[in-house]
Amino acid sequence: MFSRKELSEQRKGRLYIVATPIGNLEDITLRAVKALKQVSVIAAEDTRRTKKLLNAYDINTPLTSLYEHNELKKSGALIAKIMEGYDIAYVSDAGTPGISDPGYLLIQEALANSISLVPIPGACAAIATLSISGLPTDSFVFHGFLPARSGKRRDFIRSMANETKTIVFYESPKRLMATLRDVMDILGNRQIVVARELTKIYEEIIRSTVAEVIEAWQNRVVKGEITIIMSGSKKVDRPPSEDDIRHLIARYKQNSALSERDLIGKISRELGVSRKLVYSEVIKAKD
Repeated sequence: MFSRKELSEQRKGRLYIVATPIGNLEDITLRAVKALKQVSVIAAEDTRRTKKLLNAYDINTPLTSLYEHNELKKSGALIAKIMEGYDIAYVSDAGTPGISDPGYLLIQEALANSISLVPIPGACAAIATLSISGLPTDSFVFHGFLPARSGKRRDFIRSMANETKTIVFYESPKRLMATLRDVMDILGNRQIVVARELTKIYEEIIRSTVAEVIEAWQNRVVKGEITIIMSGSKKVDRPPSEDDIRHLIARYKQNSALSERDLIGKISRELGVSRKLVYSEVIKAKD
């Protein structure tokens, strides 16, 4: 990293992508503190929030804003500064920039101008939750935030139906119950981990099935950032047979009070077959 005195002696500066704590201020790395002290400018998603972090570590570097709605316009000015020889750091509100946070456009502009990018790794809610989920971590997919609108969200959830890897995504507390009900309706009662307020005073982590999480949280006001880890689809070595369908029909009729419509829907989701095929077997069972 170059000091301010050396700026005139170099051709270009560097862009540092710096991960910051997702809640607990002690989760900053020593390298991140050093970088934030030595760069010429810190671009931040929320300067007020970042100022609290800088004050905690006696960092006096000038701040400028770069957030979702001004990233396209502001990136050019920051790139120009770097081209003049200034080192600049970018931080989002919390966690790693660019991971469901602003930063992508700035990074693209830097690459287009052959500017050196320096990652300063650190906290990430998705990885932190995944690490303690108890679900397979050797292979997983991350989807960021699901679509806010119900129809698009349900379509997106349907696209996960055959995904065998562990699934990771974020959700707003306001949409949590709606999303979990959509998951239950479309994907069935999978194993799930829901974490909120990770690393903060009111941190809460629940490991259960989708149905049990809905039951536990449906009558409470949920606050804070939400991370969800969900089990993938179980691999099926062969397509479900008519015998498989008949077996489930008999089992659910004996052990549950599901309506015929719900029974058909549940078996269709569980086996990954059409409702029409299940309905056909339900009619045969009646006969």
